Amino acid sequence: MTEQTLDKTFEPAEIEARWYSHWETNGLFRPERPDAVPFTIVNPPPNVTGSLHIGHALDNTLQDVVIRYERLRGKDALWVVGTDHAGIATQMVVERQMEARQDKRTNYTRDQFVEKVWEWKAESGGTITRQLRRLGCSMDWSREQFTMDPHFTQAVVKVFVDLYNQGLIYRDKRLVNWDPKLKTAISDLEVETREVQGGFWHFKYPLADGVTRDDGLDYIEVATTRPETMLADMAVAVHPDDPRYKSVIGKDIVQPLTGRRFKVVADEHADPELGSGAVKITPGHDFNDFEVGRRAGIKAGDMLNMFDAEAKVVQTTDGLVPAEFVGLDRFDARKLVVERMKEAGFLIPHVTKDKEGNEVLHDAEPRTIQTPFGDRGGVVIEPWLTDQWYVDAETLAKAPMEAVRSGAIEIVPKTWEKTFFNWMENIQPWCVSRQLWWGHRIPAWYGPEFEASATRVTSVGLKAFVAETEEQALMQAQAYLDELKATSHPLFQNAIVELESDGSEREPGLANAPFKYEISRDPDVLDTWFSSALWPFVTLGWPDEDAPLLKKHYPNDLLVSGFDILFFWDARMAMQGLHFMKEVPWKRLYLHGLVRAADGQKMSKSKGNVVDPLGLIDQYGADALRFFMCAMESQGRDVKMDEKRVEGYRNFATKLWNAARFCQSNGITGGIGDHTGPGIAPQLAVNQWIIGEVVDTVAELDKAMADLRFDAAANAIYHFVWDTFCDWYIELIKGSFDDETKAVAGWVLDQILVLLHPFMPFVTEELWNKTGTRTGELIVAAWPQPKTAVDAAAKREVEWLIALVSALRTAKNELGIAPGAKLDAYLPEPSAATRAIIEANGPAIDRLARLSSIRFEPVPAGAAMQIGAGDANIVIPLEGVIDIAAEKARLEKALAAAQKEAKGLEGRLNNPAFVEKAKPEAVEKARADHAHHSAEAERLAAALARLG
Repeated sequence: MTEQTLDKTFEPAEIEARWYSHWETNGLFRPERPDAVPFTIVNPPPNVTGSLHIGHALDNTLQDVVIRYERLRGKDALWVVGTDHAGIATQMVVERQMEARQDKRTNYTRDQFVEKVWEWKAESGGTITRQLRRLGCSMDWSREQFTMDPHFTQAVVKVFVDLYNQGLIYRDKRLVNWDPKLKTAISDLEVETREVQGGFWHFKYPLADGVTRDDGLDYIEVATTRPETMLADMAVAVHPDDPRYKSVIGKDIVQPLTGRRFKVVADEHADPELGSGAVKITPGHDFNDFEVGRRAGIKAGDMLNMFDAEAKVVQTTDGLVPAEFVGLDRFDARKLVVERMKEAGFLIPHVTKDKEGNEVLHDAEPRTIQTPFGDRGGVVIEPWLTDQWYVDAETLAKAPMEAVRSGAIEIVPKTWEKTFFNWMENIQPWCVSRQLWWGHRIPAWYGPEFEASATRVTSVGLKAFVAETEEQALMQAQAYLDELKATSHPLFQNAIVELESDGSEREPGLANAPFKYEISRDPDVLDTWFSSALWPFVTLGWPDEDAPLLKKHYPNDLLVSGFDILFFWDARMAMQGLHFMKEVPWKRLYLHGLVRAADGQKMSKSKGNVVDPLGLIDQYGADALRFFMCAMESQGRDVKMDEKRVEGYRNFATKLWNAARFCQSNGITGGIGDHTGPGIAPQLAVNQWIIGEVVDTVAELDKAMADLRFDAAANAIYHFVWDTFCDWYIELIKGSFDDETKAVAGWVLDQILVLLHPFMPFVTEELWNKTGTRTGELIVAAWPQPKTAVDAAAKREVEWLIALVSALRTAKNELGIAPGAKLDAYLPEPSAATRAIIEANGPAIDRLARLSSIRFEPVPAGAAMQIGAGDANIVIPLEGVIDIAAEKARLEKALAAAQKEAKGLEGRLNNPAFVEKAKPEAVEKARADHAHHSAEAERLAAALARLG
């Protein structure tokens, strides 16, 4: 690759498309480095249905910065990439397409529908991977993974079977988040809480058998936001120390609508300070009530269920639900329950007063209720008691907790450790079964379970056969049948094992006995998070423990993740990795915040404040968006979207482009020296200084990357490029392009391109290949390791010049003196070092500071201003330069105005009523305005002080 003339303007779009294609086509995202130190990260696999959102842009930018950095450092850098099959989301997408064609899933067999999902993936499932390429993600696409790939399915099945055989997966009847629209259990992550205007109803629950409370009342008042659930009530809970109810603990309640008798139980879940202090308990339809019911001795299998899969009322096992309720939708049932309780005199009205002071009775107290909705189905979630498969998360959580305590896993920022331990120490069983067709089907088959003797046989439910293959399940069933045959009961003597037809998906039974013992496969699939928990090791070849990638790249070095999936994905990866690999899945876990709207609000489609990252890339380029993400990513804080800053970083790329063009037009080329130095020993202080600045910047960047301080890393390279190189070095060397300076400037520009490449890969690669003759692409260049020490004398000399010029420019601006005006300066008694600097840099002082000279003699009488630089106090006469009296009057007037504004804003900000009640954006603006006027007052005061 040879040097080419740079275009006049920087246009990102064409550059980005060309270079990404080049990198990927030539295998540069993972060059062959068999003997290099491995460095591995895995991307959180986005849903195959997904499109790139602003959170993806943050998450993947941070990962790409790290992987490009480590690749430049010579490591065998592997970034594992792939997508998640996203069970619910994908099935919904395909079903919606069917609905648009007046078709539906149930018109097909399971296998036929799954085939249609695969067809959809082939046609439309690559959207987000194409978008990740636009962001510049240097992933190993040659090994792109999918959680439903055959090797992944094999691993998932093995993990399930192994955990089952180890007693860590089991089937149980518990409450789940049930989506009545999708007719499946969903995870907590798939539940979103919304504020809904609802009611809070109060009812009388009569005590049975003439029992009364100590205060003479023959009922207990209960309140609920879900009156319909009283059809399955099984207790009323009161606090054991509540004196109002001590005498009736253990007594019976008669539920007015069903006539069901149940106990008043003592439980600390009931809070004496809330309402009446009594709580109706529906263990089959409320998570808190479920636990109260269990503590009261009600077994899960005995808890009453009053809903079907569509949340319509069904008859309970005790047959006490009145017939008029059966078949009603839950919300229709709610209205009828309130109506019937009111008619029977058991509704306690909510009393308010009108404008005239008259009492007004209402059925319910209006309440804003935090209500769970399914994020996919969009309907209210119903806690539902079903048989599901669960992982013993409590046992699996022990190893990850110990890993974090020991430092084997480092969580960054450390503040998240407390949250991690709090969740892990109180972890609940993990429901892993979903009622879908798309996903990893649970490897369990069911047949009837019997209690048998030679003369008697009783069916006692279903027996599960968990196996990796159908053949193994049939063998297990045969072994069980052999046990039954051993009882000598004639029913089993001629029986054979057969697989029930998959299409019926009915519970197996005794229809074909005694000749056939039929087993059928569980129709459910596994939670998507179950398979993605295996991502760090299955993507590397497990369960083949000798897989070369697995042996070299496990454990991973780093996981970058949003804090919002710490429990749903990160913690579960730690559980499965430590359990199956006996090692942590990654050594460090970096948790970043959310990207919020400019006003700090969470982005949502309903608020209309969602930002499309692809739109930002179209407008400003991927490099600008990436740099924004890094500059704003401060540990422990969310990122506030600010399009102006994205635009600013586009301007930063343009400034670098123009600096490179300036260098090229003055005969400065790249390819000088190597990553250790320019290959020459410079004699000029300005060149010695800039090499020292490279040394300091590399050290600052390396420390920031080691600490995962993306903001500090971005800030370091930004200021080096913009301030040190463009604003000062180029200005200092203008007009002095000797061979030494050209060589040093070319080398420094090369180091800038390498240092900036992880953050802005496209513009740096383009400049690298057009500013010098190269032996390879920038993406695989060497990270700077300059061997030159910082020259302290050169650093002092150049920094003295910079301080002089900066101070003088500021003073001219404050006093309204034209920037180009040439002034005289005096330094009566300079130190030897300062005198030497001035004498050696006369042309630069004249050109940059616009000083005719600095005279080493007494200062003439009259008004003057003083400028500090190093140990020097330089005096500049102002007589004849400005009207001193007029300037003082102008500054004093402006100072008074600024101080008045600042004081007024300070008063507002010190007023709690304003800070607490005003809109957040108004408070934020007041703070910004106060800071502005305060700074302006300080500037004006300094200007007045200069005039004496």
